[in-house]
Amino acid sequence: MLAAIFTTLNLAAQDPVFLKGDKVLNLGIGLGSTLYSGTYYKSQVPPVSASLEIGAVDNIIEKGSIGVGPYVGYSSYKYEYMDWGYKYSNIIIGVRGNFHYPFVDKLDTYAGLLLGYNIASSKEFGNSIPGYDYSYSAGGLIYSGFIGARYYIKDAFALMAELGYGIAYLNLGVALKL
Repeated sequence: MLAAIFTTLNLAAQDPVFLKGDKVLNLGIGLGSTLYSGTYYKSQVPPVSASLEIGAVDNIIEKGSIGVGPYVGYSSYKYEYMDWGYKYSNIIIGVRGNFHYPFVDKLDTYAGLLLGYNIASSKEFGNSIPGYDYSYSAGGLIYSGFIGARYYIKDAFALMAELGYGIAYLNLGVALKL
């Protein structure tokens, strides 16, 4: 589908910013939880993420490329009502694949998919039944789609933004080309 969109658009693409063999480390902080929302939820640790992307294929639709690599994200929330509630934490471990296509100089634009595993845990706190200490952990497959961009201020340093579904709706941060 992306290939059809990019071939029908008659845009003069710029020189590629991300190529086969490139390694880029993304470090981000998330805004807008995809996991917990509502009146009584409060963030304890904001969603944070790290991913490493390695360029795998070049010259797709002229100047496009594909990168793959590992991803890890973490967030922690507290649900509290009248001094009672639960503390939740989530760790997402997975692999991402991105399709890059340059539109503007120094701007690496991409769309991607994440396939991973969500490790979730919760623990009750506050005024509950005496002697009763509830905690629970679970896990399951998770997938995500997103779009993103990295604007290179220097050859090996960029500002990064991603919009989609994962540890957060919007991730902002930095990218380091290794």
